Amino acid sequence: MNFVHSVDVIDLMLRGLIIGIIASAPMGPIGILVVQRTLKKGRIYGYATGVGAAVSDIVYAIITGLGMGLVPTIEKPSTMFYLRLAGSVMLFFFGLWMYNSKPATPHTPSGKLGTITHNGVTGFLLTLSNPLIVFLFVALFARFNFVVPNHLWEQALGYAAIFVGSLLWWACLTSALRTMKDRLSMEMINLFNRLLGALVMAVSGIGFILTVIGKL
Repeated sequence: MNFVHSVDVIDLMLRGLIIGIIASAPMGPIGILVVQRTLKKGRIYGYATGVGAAVSDIVYAIITGLGMGLVPTIEKPSTMFYLRLAGSVMLFFFGLWMYNSKPATPHTPSGKLGTITHNGVTGFLLTLSNPLIVFLFVALFARFNFVVPNHLWEQALGYAAIFVGSLLWWACLTSALRTMKDRLSMEMINLFNRLLGALVMAVSGIGFILTVIGKL
C-alpha cells in the first residue's frame, strides 16, 4: 500500500505493533537483564525494566522517523522502492547477526530488589546507551513503509503502536518466564535468538523478492 496518498490508520498501527515487537525481541543485554530480574526479583521488576527499555525505544523511533521524514524525495515511488530494498537488506543482516550472536549478561544483579522506578530507569538507561538501534529502526521503517510525511496524527498513532508492541512483548516474555522459571537455561535463550534471527532473515528475504517483482 502507498501511504503517501492515503493512510490506512489501522494498517499503520499494525505495522507499528510489529515493529515494536521486532525491535524488542532480540535477547541482547536488556533482554537478558529482564530475564535475570524476572527470575530473581519477580515479574513486576522484570516488566518494569522492559517498560524502561520501551520508553527508550520510542525515543529513538521518533528521532529516526523525524529524520527520515526530512528526506525531500521520500514521497517518490522510486525512493520508496530503493528504501524497501535497503530495508530488506539491512534486516537480513540484522537477522544474521541475531542468529550468530550469543546472548551475554550485562551484569549479575544484586540480591536487593530496588524500587520499581529504579528498575525501570536502569532499563531505560541501558537501552538508551545503545544508539545503534537507530539503524534497526531505519531498516524497519523502510521495510514496512512506516514513515508518512504530512500525516502527523496518523504517524503519532503509529508511534503509539510501536510502544504498545514493545510493552506487549515484555508482558508476554515475563509471563512466560514465570511459567518456565525452573526449566529456563542460557541454551534455550540462545536457541530462541537463533530461531528469531532465522525468521527475520526469511521475512526480509521474502520482502526483498516481493519488492523486486512489484508485489509489495
